[in-house]
Amino acid sequence: MSAMAASAGQPQPRNIAVDAYRGLVMLLMMGEVLRFSDVARSFPGSRIWQFLSYNQSHVEWTGMSLHDTIQPAFTFLVGVALPYSIASRQRKGESFQRMLGHTIWRSFILVALGIFLRSTDGPMTNFTFEDTLTQIGLGYTFAFLLVFVRPRWQWSAVAAILFAYWLAWALYPAPGPNFPYASVGVPADWHRHLLTGFASHWNKNSNLGQAFDLWFLNLFPRPSRFLFNPGGYLTLSFIPTLGTMLLGVAAGRWFLSSAPRIPLRRFLLAAAVLIAAALLFHFTGICPIVKRIWTPSWTLFSGGVCFLFLAAFSWVVDVRKHRAVAFPLVVVGMNSIAAYVIAHLFQDFTQNSFRINLGPSALNLLGPALEPLVLGTLTLGVYWLILFWMYRKKIFIRI
Repeated sequence: MSAMAASAGQPQPRNIAVDAYRGLVMLLMMGEVLRFSDVARSFPGSRIWQFLSYNQSHVEWTGMSLHDTIQPAFTFLVGVALPYSIASRQRKGESFQRMLGHTIWRSFILVALGIFLRSTDGPMTNFTFEDTLTQIGLGYTFAFLLVFVRPRWQWSAVAAILFAYWLAWALYPAPGPNFPYASVGVPADWHRHLLTGFASHWNKNSNLGQAFDLWFLNLFPRPSRFLFNPGGYLTLSFIPTLGTMLLGVAAGRWFLSSAPRIPLRRFLLAAAVLIAAALLFHFTGICPIVKRIWTPSWTLFSGGVCFLFLAAFSWVVDVRKHRAVAFPLVVVGMNSIAAYVIAHLFQDFTQNSFRINLGPSALNLLGPALEPLVLGTLTLGVYWLILFWMYRKKIFIRI
């Protein structure tokens, strides 16, 4: 019997550590309004500002910054919540068919919401599928179905997904030395990021995912023909992203099967194995760690990092009982969809309101160079107060 089925008969207390971790993830995303990169340009000699800027930006290709952990963590935590959600619905007597129907509807809403938020500044609907919500939506129903199989089959599914995806990319022709990178939006100074040898199969906009999007995205109405994504992001990344979600499912299953104990050792062991495997594949050139195209090695590496964060939050919140410290994050984490929408839709209105009503003198109180930080801090404060009001009123947006 699976851990999910075994726990279906008894209610599980809310996992505050998971809420706090989710809150950190959403706060990092909303924190883009602090604009560390703009401030860092005013202080080119400051190591602190350069460090903050680096970790609030995505790396150009290989590697990881703190900002790069947002999307995998959000995806991973969706997986963590799945066993809890299914066990709760089973306790209420919901049939599998009803749960499946709700899951398919949720997948559709996630994809639609992602497309809507990417279309707010355009002349027409922007049919793009590399957004965090759309990527999760495309794989969510598959993850739901896999929760019902035995754990060994879930792990087999992760291995099969990542290997098949790696093999498909490896068999697709690698770009040759004369590949016209400029024609697919790769800047002239990109040579320092170009991978060589076998790893070149995973170079920017010259890969299997780019070829798929060149066909797939042009099936939708667009103001002009799709040629490439400037950041190198891809629709097909939802396939290895499903692997990230399934790693989260494993974490959620371990939580349930170990309750009331916290499976810290399992989390740390999983982190060590995943990170070690990813680094091995990366440095041997078998498969580089690239977040923008979500390589299988990225799935392993970022999954390991997610397990480390989950272990840290579980230790602080559940082992050391520092729940009061986690409360500001819990406020955000319990309303993650609302936080996501607020960050995408409220920024211009909030910041323009501060500019109009406070004026330049107040915003430049710490000097013109720190004006972006002051304005961003005020904006982030408004975001949190909205979420705190929703928390107090018990208004939680669910899909």
